[in-house]
Amino acid sequence: MLQPKIILTSLMACCLLSLMQAAAQSRPNIIVVLVDDMGYSDLGCYGGEIQTPNLDSLAESGIRYTAAHNTSKCYPSRASLLTGLYFQRTNRELINAATLGEVLRPVGYRTLWSGKRHGSTNPITRGFDRYYGLLGGASNHWNPGDKARPGEGIPAGAGRGKWMINDEEVKGFVPEDTSWYSTDAMTDAALAWLKEYEGEEKPFFLYLAYTAPHYPLHAKPKDIAKYDGVYDAGYDVIRDARYQRQLEMGMFDAASAPLSKAEQTNSWTDLSTAEREKEILRMQIYAGMIDCLDQNIGRIISYLKSAGDYDNTLILFASDNGACASTDKPAGGDRSGVFGGVNSYECIGLSWANVSNTPFRFYKLKSYEGGTTTPLIAHWPKGITKKNVFNRENCHFIDIMPTVMDLAGATYPGEAKNVAVNSPDGVTLLPTFTGQPLNRKAPVFYEYGSGAAIQDGAMKLVRSKKWELYDLSKDRTETSNLIAQYPELAQDLLKQWNAWYIECTGVDYADAEAVKKAAKTGQKKMKTKK
Repeated sequence: MLQPKIILTSLMACCLLSLMQAAAQSRPNIIVVLVDDMGYSDLGCYGGEIQTPNLDSLAESGIRYTAAHNTSKCYPSRASLLTGLYFQRTNRELINAATLGEVLRPVGYRTLWSGKRHGSTNPITRGFDRYYGLLGGASNHWNPGDKARPGEGIPAGAGRGKWMINDEEVKGFVPEDTSWYSTDAMTDAALAWLKEYEGEEKPFFLYLAYTAPHYPLHAKPKDIAKYDGVYDAGYDVIRDARYQRQLEMGMFDAASAPLSKAEQTNSWTDLSTAEREKEILRMQIYAGMIDCLDQNIGRIISYLKSAGDYDNTLILFASDNGACASTDKPAGGDRSGVFGGVNSYECIGLSWANVSNTPFRFYKLKSYEGGTTTPLIAHWPKGITKKNVFNRENCHFIDIMPTVMDLAGATYPGEAKNVAVNSPDGVTLLPTFTGQPLNRKAPVFYEYGSGAAIQDGAMKLVRSKKWELYDLSKDRTETSNLIAQYPELAQDLLKQWNAWYIECTGVDYADAEAVKKAAKTGQKKMKTKK
């Protein structure tokens, strides 16, 4: 006969297990999807002509944020998203900070990361149970290694960047299968884990960080062919059409968000027939890359539905910066192949980047809206009550950590050690899920390279070569500089920005710039001596 104490202990254990299972079922799974160098208007649900039915469907039954922001550059955006801190407090190795994995794993989440890391620290050491992907910043989408496969030349951009494959670090990863494609492979890894852990009585967190549509422009021939003839009319016609769709869907109104003047390398009419053909093909390939991304999002959605997890999974989708205006890059390897294939290495360039970032000015690396504004979609059938709506509040990647922590019941810094601050810089987005305002009391700050900005309410002070002031409530596209009219306001915002920079970094911005210039001068002298 069982002793009463044993029976009581068994009952308590069963109750605890039941409570844990109930808690696991009530807390949502969380998927954060980050794409690379995609512009604001590229998705169909943000005005684009690219076919993105899966993301459009998420938007139609979720929230589209029209004023969500990143940092304008790959690795600072990733650092802010993963830590909830301004990049100025940490770095690409995520020092002095806790990651999403480190706060979620202690409260029972299975933590998974597939895709781009853009740093040398292995995610397995920073709170993630599994990792697959590129530790570096960019690679050939067909063959990321440095050796040719049968029937191919040495891959364009050949490199020996580190990848994590099957939980092992591989340098110069060369896939044997010539149909291997980065976007598909990253989804394959994520789906394999979700199926492996399907029977677990715990929620999962998946960070799916694709490298597309970052250059080089590589897409499947069938996806490129979908866009035959779509871009024949050129930059201005496509940009105008995107803007008109944004107006028609109610994303913007012409009075407060006039279409900004396009900065272009050349007028479409000045291009030769051969030049136009190449420009058309650039955008076809870029569109094919985004089309493929959407197809892979569809694969994730299909799995969630089949597993019964769709209704209680929060999906957040964003881009790490505005579209990239880079011209074709010097790259090693064989570049004599078909445009879009393993032996090509091209970029979309300035003119198409302006189209991608419609209706805004500028692009990646700039602190203007074209560099920092990202499409942000939130979808969670069980938790989002306001569906198919635009949210127009200013939000930032630093807000993702507080949002995830609130949903998971996590505390900062979780299992992380040696953190510099006691809480994230951002605010939770949860109020917006039920149509309530954000509780943001502080301005939002930006700084990367020559760009900097502060936004307090509707007023934004932004700099490239010189400071400019805009009222985004009346001029969302930054077309009318008000700094001469409101010099005192500009000075006050600048004072706040300087104080923030010192508080984050411990140094005055002017001193930091002087050090950077001295370092660059020294490096140039060293190269000259060599």
